[in-house]
Amino acid sequence: MRISNIAKSIVGGLAAGATAAVTAVQDGVLTTGEGVTIALAVLGAWGIVYAVPNRQKTNV
Repeated sequence: MRISNIAKSIVGGLAAGATAAVTAVQDGVLTTGEGVTIALAVLGAWGIVYAVPNRQKTNV
């Protein structure tokens, strides 16, 4: 199954954002700094995952 780079990026960004959000709201308050951290996690994951190519299928 071939997954597009965009689909991988979206899933990676959602996973990174959700992880950062869960950590940020542990104390019940979301500060501006925590919001920025969540946004940067999502954007960073989108860029990194999009840039990494899919592994080529090998014929064994």
